Amino acid sequence: MSSTHCAALPDVQAAAARLRGRVRRTPVVGSGGLGRLAGRRLLFKCELFQKTGSFKIRGALNAIRSLVEEAQRAGAELPRAVVTHSSGNHGQALACAARKGFLPTSWCPGQHHAVRKLPSRLTAPRWCHASPATRAETAARVVEETGGIMVHPNQEPAVIAGQGTIALEVLEQVPEVNALVVPVGGGGMIAGIAVAVKALRPDVKVFAAEPCNADDCYQSKLRGELTPNLHPPDTIADAVKTSIGANTWPIIRDLVDDVLTVSEQEIKASTPWLPFHCSCQ
Repeated sequence: MSSTHCAALPDVQAAAARLRGRVRRTPVVGSGGLGRLAGRRLLFKCELFQKTGSFKIRGALNAIRSLVEEAQRAGAELPRAVVTHSSGNHGQALACAARKGFLPTSWCPGQHHAVRKLPSRLTAPRWCHASPATRAETAARVVEETGGIMVHPNQEPAVIAGQGTIALEVLEQVPEVNALVVPVGGGGMIAGIAVAVKALRPDVKVFAAEPCNADDCYQSKLRGELTPNLHPPDTIADAVKTSIGANTWPIIRDLVDDVLTVSEQEIKASTPWLPFHCSCQ
């Protein structure tokens, strides 16, 4: 592992062992129609079929299992609580995997409903403004109040390693793959995927994709330094508004081949294609 990287292939492989039998091996779905339009074979890794509805359960559960193992090795008590801040999916995943979480006021009604359907003993929501600074301040306050441990949604190394298990599955399911395009918000998923792919198959290209209106990853690669969004991005792609951070940036800098940006018009025009042009392979 590079001295500047917080996770490496052995961490991803250890995460895969922890998650075996606890998360779903999601299918790879193909699209003949989109492939013809693009002039190449396109496949989609369907993490929407994952437990809690997104890839986030991989990182959250790996973080929780890691905490349990660490406590067992040290003969110590388990943390009194785990705390996070989330725009939706990580909060649901951590609530499912542990006992505590809190949610920003910007959550859509569907996300509120999904968390409230989980057993009440698993969730203790704390509402706050959706800005990154306010969410971080609220999280720190809850950690202090509860004596808990913070599980960051994308900068926690165990979370990054957990998300990297997606790449291990893809390389097994589609051994002929030659490029992966991964959406990027805070960068936990693409960092984990890049760590695994570049260690096992350095010939496979890894591309990040983000909205033009939230292009901190693109700007960081362009300038060669971490360049967060200065203001809350205005984009329909709600799940990728978060900026990459201190742990994900070095991995993205060193292992991600390029960053692709798309306009709001392109996002809106392409979204309706996906449900109608994909079929299981």
